[in-house]
Amino acid sequence: MDFEGHLAYISSVMKKKIDIFCYRHPNFGIKNLMRYIIIANAVIWILQFFKPGILDYMVFDPSRILQGEVWRLVSFMFIPVSTGFLALIAFYFYYMIGNILEVKWGSGRFTIYFFTGVLLTILYGFIVYFVTGGRYVPEAYQIDAQFIYLSMFFSFAALFPDMQVLLFFILPIKIKWLALIDAVIFLYSIVTTRFPFNLLPVIAVLNFLIFCWDDVLYGIKRLIGRIKSFFRRRKNPQNTVSFKQEAQKIRKAQEGSLYNHKCCVCGRTDTDHPELEFRYCSKCAGYHCFCQDHINSHIHFTE
Repeated sequence: MDFEGHLAYISSVMKKKIDIFCYRHPNFGIKNLMRYIIIANAVIWILQFFKPGILDYMVFDPSRILQGEVWRLVSFMFIPVSTGFLALIAFYFYYMIGNILEVKWGSGRFTIYFFTGVLLTILYGFIVYFVTGGRYVPEAYQIDAQFIYLSMFFSFAALFPDMQVLLFFILPIKIKWLALIDAVIFLYSIVTTRFPFNLLPVIAVLNFLIFCWDDVLYGIKRLIGRIKSFFRRRKNPQNTVSFKQEAQKIRKAQEGSLYNHKCCVCGRTDTDHPELEFRYCSKCAGYHCFCQDHINSHIHFTE
């Protein structure tokens, strides 16, 4: 089994165990977790204008933690990603994607995801501290929650790559392009930071690989498929499929029927069951409609 296969297997096993745990403990998790995280960040952001030294008491410092300042195990999560006014945009953005992920996964799974990133960051900090003998203690100040938020954003982009947001509330841009920019910055930080502190970004996003590796693989395969399709169309333009023509065929086929949508799994229609919602699956080859009960649980069409 290659590296990709090992990672996929580990991801599958971990996700299955987490899903089983959340199923058996439906009340587990912190509801509206990102609301509390962002409120705490905003409070610290305001206080640092009046007490600039407050951040010195919150940074992750293994030596001080071992001396009894145990609050630093938690307080580093509430240090704002920016001390300027760009922090306000970051607060809104991370609050939005955190809430969407919680709705998508459930409070239990999202709570596990977030605090897995926190725990991995803490373990990394202590391992580096002991391995280096505390010689690079000032470097420990670089250990904060920014890569935890970045892994959360990567997961959001893997699940909703085509979702469009307004950059700086002005420029419309798809999430996948923002994620690509962040990935470049992510790799740059690894290359430019000296060892072993350059491993922090890698450690902090391990939870992203555990939770979203399947979606990452699907996105890569989908991108490769689009590239191949592009070159095939360039080579054989007569085989190019027109979306408008296909849409017209679907409308003509529906004109003679008594319904507009029919689930490809259970056969229920919007006429027989007007209370149901119907969606088209973007992962299936062609245009296939599914009801709300099967849109996330069907086997994807490949031909």
